[in-house]
Amino acid sequence: MIVVIGADHGGYSLKDDLFSLIDNLNHKVLDIGAHVNDPLDDYPDYAKAVAETVASGQAQRGIMLCGSGVGAAITANKVKSIRASVCHDTYSAHQGVEHDDMNVLCIGSRVIGIELAREIIISFLGAKFIPEEKYIRRLNKIKNLEDQ
Repeated sequence: MIVVIGADHGGYSLKDDLFSLIDNLNHKVLDIGAHVNDPLDDYPDYAKAVAETVASGQAQRGIMLCGSGVGAAITANKVKSIRASVCHDTYSAHQGVEHDDMNVLCIGSRVIGIELAREIIISFLGAKFIPEEKYIRRLNKIKNLEDQ
C-alpha cells in the first residue's frame, strides 16, 4: 500500500520515526513535509496535501500529525472522498477503517507518545473495510452528503 504522511511543527518530531515504521511494514511512504521544523507553519497546508494525495489515488491511506490532530481532521475532511478522524487508541484506528472506510488518520503528538502512535498506525494500516450491507449503506449516505 502507498501511505502519505505529513506533519506541521506540532507533529514534526514524530514523523521520521513513524516514516521508518511504515517503511518497515513494507508500505511505500510518501513524505509531503514538513521537511524542516518551522514553528510558523500551518497544519491546514499539510493536512490538505495529505488529503489531496489520498483523494487523487496517489496513496491509499494518509497519516497527518499535528499538535492535537483535531485541526488536521477538520481540514482533511473538507476534501471530497476523504474520511479522516483523530484516533488516539488502536480500537478506533482499525474500527474506523473497518466500519467507516476511514482513509486518513490524524494523530496529536502533544496528546500521545511514540509507542502508542506506532501501535495506532499498525492497527490503522492493518485494517480493511468490511463490505457488509450496513457499512456500505452508511458509507453511501456519507458520499451523498458530499454531493449535495
